[in-house]
Amino acid sequence: MKRNTFISSIIFISIISVFASVTMGCSKKSADPRLSEVVVYTYDSFAGEWGPGPELAKIFKEKTGYTVNFVSCDDAVAAFTRAVLEKDNVKADVIVGIDQNLVQRAKDSGILEAYTPKDASSIVSPEVQSELGNDGLLTAYDFGHFAMIYDTQSSVPAPASLADLTKDVYRKKIILMDPRTSTPGLGFVAWTQAVFGDRCMDFWKELKPNILSMTSGWSEGWGMFQNGEAPLCISYTTSPAYNVEYENDHRFVTLIFDEGHVEQVEGYGLLKNAPNPKGAKAFMDFLISEEAQNTLPLTQWMYPVNSKVKMPESYSVAAPLPEKTLVTDSKATNDAAEKIMGQLASW
Repeated sequence: MKRNTFISSIIFISIISVFASVTMGCSKKSADPRLSEVVVYTYDSFAGEWGPGPELAKIFKEKTGYTVNFVSCDDAVAAFTRAVLEKDNVKADVIVGIDQNLVQRAKDSGILEAYTPKDASSIVSPEVQSELGNDGLLTAYDFGHFAMIYDTQSSVPAPASLADLTKDVYRKKIILMDPRTSTPGLGFVAWTQAVFGDRCMDFWKELKPNILSMTSGWSEGWGMFQNGEAPLCISYTTSPAYNVEYENDHRFVTLIFDEGHVEQVEGYGLLKNAPNPKGAKAFMDFLISEEAQNTLPLTQWMYPVNSKVKMPESYSVAAPLPEKTLVTDSKATNDAAEKIMGQLASW
């Protein structure tokens, strides 16, 4: 009898041990550390030390407990390309930085899953959101106009139009970005396409001798410009506000051309088959909140989509708004960029 009791005890303990092991295994699986992390692909000026990324990650962690890992790519085009390459083995949850010139390519690639952040319809104006579409694949988070920025300490006069950039006085004086890897680079192509239309290729042929460098991303080109390597650089109307805000330096100024300027609307989206869709959606809700958007003017140097954000004084001093915004066509822009880059080497 005792022997049977002993054997029964052993069997009972064994069953309990197996059950405990299974339970612990399930607990271990449910505590996957990846589910406490949100991975975001974006461009270097967003993720970097002086961009909004670090502060956004800090606030979001405090509010939700999620850790945000911003993966810095050279530019938004590079972030998009990486996401496409990983389409069958998705590593990131959210992509940030897709603008209206990339929007169709992003949608056609099949990397996005529809999700409209909480309160987006009341926060983002219909005019701004329409640039990215209303299908829920991308949501606008900021916007701004492209412009040529001029160094007032240079020896050359300020140009008054895009056509002026082809003049001999600007030989090797202009810094641009590669439209294949940079959204400001593609934005400049959109600008020239909108202004010159069928004569766009002629403009670029005349412009080529005046291009000092065509960098792969905005940060590299802007750094060269700030270091005085050229007196003209493609950037945003808001860019000189940084120097005014933090250095009280009015050396760099935005040039407003009568012919008009092209607007950029930047958006973000949920990646299809994201490893952490719940965390991704929480981050997407957060990014257009007033608290998150407050970080953008003095780190992103763009206009936030949330109208409750109070803009700094430096914007009214050094970030003029163009009176005329030009209409652009994404397909025409991308076709022009392909032709331009194909011809530049032979001209």
